[in-house]
Amino acid sequence: MSLRLATFNIENLMTRFDYTGFRNQTRRDRAMQLYDVRDEAAYQALESARMLALTDDTRQLTALAIADADADILCLQEVDNMAALQAFEYGYLYRMMGNGYRQKFLIEGNDSRGIDVAVVMREETQDGERIELVDITSHAAVTYRDLGLFTPELALNNRVDDKIFKRDCLEFELRIGGKPLTLFVTHLKSMTNGRENGDGRMGTMPVRRAEVQAIRRIIENRFGVEGAPSASFAICGDMNDYQERVVISGNRRVGHSFTPVTQETSALDILSEDDFAVNPVLRRDVMDRWTLYHSRGPQEQHLCQLDYIWLSKRLADMNAKSVPEIIRAGQPFRTPFPAGQEVDRYPRTGWDRPKASDHCPVVMSLDLH
Repeated sequence: MSLRLATFNIENLMTRFDYTGFRNQTRRDRAMQLYDVRDEAAYQALESARMLALTDDTRQLTALAIADADADILCLQEVDNMAALQAFEYGYLYRMMGNGYRQKFLIEGNDSRGIDVAVVMREETQDGERIELVDITSHAAVTYRDLGLFTPELALNNRVDDKIFKRDCLEFELRIGGKPLTLFVTHLKSMTNGRENGDGRMGTMPVRRAEVQAIRRIIENRFGVEGAPSASFAICGDMNDYQERVVISGNRRVGHSFTPVTQETSALDILSEDDFAVNPVLRRDVMDRWTLYHSRGPQEQHLCQLDYIWLSKRLADMNAKSVPEIIRAGQPFRTPFPAGQEVDRYPRTGWDRPKASDHCPVVMSLDLH
């Protein structure tokens, strides 16, 4: 019996227009900045039209990427609410795939922008095995005090009774053809809003480290420290951190060069140490593990893996020969691909936008015994 499991940050699946750019230039879209719009009503009309036109192309590309992943269970990040998820599933996914995801789950989390994690599931796997939700638990209310994870580093910008997860860690107890599987779906603290004029990744590292420690603690509390290695669980989501990256130099005119670099420290070390969880994307070539292109101009470019399906030791051993797929055809044309990795982009993909997302879906076939 095989299950297709995927994770995808679909980038701002929203039902709301953001008109704050009228009064705050830093929040105004670059296309709108080309025009001198002094009337707020006119601004709102133009911004609505711009977003509607861009959204339709974007969500067609998003649906194509999800269709190519062809997952039985899809873990999502950056979903506004259930209404947005239902509208996207029916208006785009169902039309694209011919069969949609009838089971949809979303619980409002802690994100200040209102973006949440969600899961959509088919009623059966492609092998005809029933996918059954036994229970769902939100851990959004868990605080640093609850798990004893408050540290002096955190005290600089946080309080002991603050919630650990900046979005949530949703726990799904499932049965796939009668066999147990527990999913933990999350979206960790972003690498922005760090120390002023400093390294945003390192500045936000204490928060992500606490989030990862909390995920591990929740799993160990659920299965026991000794029982976790033999449990069937997966941790899916946008971790906003990496243990390695591919540094890019050069430009379109002279060409690009790509150099893999291992990071000295990462919040994700908490999962990988002592084989608590396994990142099966490491089964791919070191140059071919990336799910996101990061750029702040030609002097700061890299490819990295931010999107993960972490497997328990039991699941990793049971699926030792299974290699995850990374769907990159929805990446914009500005993303430089290492030699041999080029793909045919989806129709209407732009230089920077529209695109399926800034992230790539990761999907993996798993046998459950």
